[in-house]
Amino acid sequence: MTAPVYPPKPRPGDRVAIVSPSGGAAERFPRPYELGLRRLREEFGLIPVEYPGTRRLATTPRERAADLHAAFADPDIKAVIASLGGEDQITVLPYLDRELIRANPKPFFGYSDNTNLLLVLRNLGVVSYHGGSVMVQLGRPGALHPLTVDSLRAALFEPGRYELRESPLVGDEEAHWAEPGSFAAEPVMEPGQGWHWHQGDRVVEGLGWGGNLEILSWLLMADREIRPVEEYAGQVLYLETSEELPSAAEVYRILRSMGERGLLRQFPAVLLARAKAWNFQRPLAAEAKAAYRADQRAAVLRALAEYAPRAMAVFDVDFGHTDPQLVLPCGGRIRVDGPARRISVEY
Repeated sequence: MTAPVYPPKPRPGDRVAIVSPSGGAAERFPRPYELGLRRLREEFGLIPVEYPGTRRLATTPRERAADLHAAFADPDIKAVIASLGGEDQITVLPYLDRELIRANPKPFFGYSDNTNLLLVLRNLGVVSYHGGSVMVQLGRPGALHPLTVDSLRAALFEPGRYELRESPLVGDEEAHWAEPGSFAAEPVMEPGQGWHWHQGDRVVEGLGWGGNLEILSWLLMADREIRPVEEYAGQVLYLETSEELPSAAEVYRILRSMGERGLLRQFPAVLLARAKAWNFQRPLAAEAKAAYRADQRAAVLRALAEYAPRAMAVFDVDFGHTDPQLVLPCGGRIRVDGPARRISVEY
C-alpha cells in the first residue's frame, strides 16, 4: 500500500468545516457545542463554518454525506472537524463520493463513530486524525485540558514529529450537558497510573490503523473499509473503547474475530487507550473503574497471546474517550520505542 498523503494544514484565520456525520446532537445540547465553536475562534484562531445538518438531529445519511461533500469541495475550507460521534455513521458510507474527497484532501478530525470516515480517508490515501471534537474536547467544562490543546494544536498546524506525553491526572467523568451549572467547573480528575508496557523490548515504526473497537467490529461485520489483511503488515494498531463500557468478554470476542481473520498478527505493535470506565448509567467508583480497566487489559492480553504472541502492547495511552485526549494520525507514522518507553507520531 502506498503511504498516505498528509493534506495541507490550516493556518490561524482559515475557515474550517464543522460537520455532524453521525447526527447533530448540538440541536439537543447547544451549550457544549457553542462553547466549542467559541474556543475554536478564540483559542485556535479558526473560523468555524456550519452546514445544513451540523446541528440537526433528524438528518438522513444522504444529507450528512452532502454536507461532507460540500465541506471537502469548498476551496476556502482548510480542515473538517466533527461535532461529535454517534452510532450510525456506517449508513453514510454508501453515499460518499470518494473521488470528490480524494481530489480535495483536507485534514479531518474525529473519533469514536468517526472511525468510519477516518478509515474511508485512509483507504483513499489521505492521512486523517483520530481525535478532536467540538462538543467534547473543545466544549470541555471549565477549561480546555492543556495536553489536549497541545496535541490538537500540533495536529492542526504543525507538521512533523510530536511526542505523546503521559498525564499525571486523568479523567472520564462527564458533565451533564443539559445542566447549565455543570459547565462552571472542570471535570473530576484522578491520579494517572502511567502507561503499561507489554513486551516493550524493541522499536516499531509504521503507519497507524485502527480506531474505536466497537465501530471496527461493525465495519468487519459489514465488510466495509477493511483491506486485505496482508496490507497491514508491519503497521501500528491502535484501539479504544467507548462510553458504552463494553465488557471484557465482548472486547476479547471482537479481538478473537480479528485474530481469526488474520488481522491481529499483522501488527507488531498495539496501542490501547485508557479505557473509559464511567457513564451516567454506570457511575463507577475508583476501585470499580480500576477493576474494569484491569479486566479489559487481561482480555486484550489473552487475545494477543493467542493470535499475536510477539506483539508489543502499550496500555492506558490517552486517546479516544479519554481526558486528556491525544490525537493519533490515521494512516500517519507512529513510532513505539519500547526500550525508551516513548511514543511519537507524525502529524
